[in-house]
Amino acid sequence: MPTRSDQRAGLGYGVAAYTMWGLLPLYWHLLDAAAPSEILAHRMAWSLPVALVILAVLRRWSWVGPLLRQPRRLALILLSAAVISANWFLYIWAVNSGHVLEASLGYFINPLVSIAFGVLFLRERLRPLQWTAVGIGAVSVVVMTVAYGKMPWIALGLAFSFATYGLVKKGVKLDGIEGFSAETAMQLLPALGFLVYLGLHGRADFVTGGVGQALLLAGCGVATAVPLICFGASAMRLPLTMIGMLQYLAPTFQFLLGLTVFHEAMPPERWAGFALVWVALTLLTWDALRTARRGRAALADAAARSGEAAAVGALQAADAARAAAAAEAATGNTAAPESSDGLTR
Repeated sequence: MPTRSDQRAGLGYGVAAYTMWGLLPLYWHLLDAAAPSEILAHRMAWSLPVALVILAVLRRWSWVGPLLRQPRRLALILLSAAVISANWFLYIWAVNSGHVLEASLGYFINPLVSIAFGVLFLRERLRPLQWTAVGIGAVSVVVMTVAYGKMPWIALGLAFSFATYGLVKKGVKLDGIEGFSAETAMQLLPALGFLVYLGLHGRADFVTGGVGQALLLAGCGVATAVPLICFGASAMRLPLTMIGMLQYLAPTFQFLLGLTVFHEAMPPERWAGFALVWVALTLLTWDALRTARRGRAALADAAARSGEAAAVGALQAADAARAAAAAEAATGNTAAPESSDGLTR
């Protein structure tokens, strides 16, 4: 069981991870002179060297051999790499096209979509409050459609792509840094091929944008890997309920950036849509906390009952031993104790 200091460290890592993810729009905005496709390619290409350095430091290579002998898992990793690449591209494009608020909505909706996927694909059963939350989330999409005058396809695309990524990752069954390394290895060749194509046609901002732009593009790998490392450290030290609550930090920061830094419009009908999503997430969080509390109480009760049973058994054994000793004394079969020198005293 993690110690209190471990939990404090885990909370710090978790806050750091979700804060960095929430502030990523500021980084992508610095790169808005480059096309979103080039930013994505650099993010894919520079992530693998960072991952390899981390694996070398941790000396975690034993998973590579077994993975290469499992074609089904390799196919799932290829699929997860494709899905997360689509998610990354849509997010970068949304930020640099003035849709930070809608992007934040996508990550607010994501937990609700993940729950719906659990029902549809994993045959999970929902509790009443979870059904209520999913229903309110569906209503919020309708409200947002009216508010935007069209379907909020950016938010839905981000939510559904990331939920699909999580679903596929369940079949891969690799830890954070291993999964990240495998996916970026799949992404490397397409990314390099696209960057070479841009260079040959004189459209590479990495070459024409100056040293500062080149360093920022190269830093995409670090911007991708560091939050993931912090998240992995947090997940090892915190319960899932706490991780679940921390995940709302990222879209909250994105939402605040959209309002205060990028000055995106937020008419009353959009506030209504966001409010419905927040109500759904509040119900979801309350249900998760209540279920976790009941689970802990049930475990404590079971442990207490187990302890009581053990105590009763010990008392019964002691009573039986005393009864046996009394019976032996009554029949005169009790021997006198021996001393350490072998003499009977």
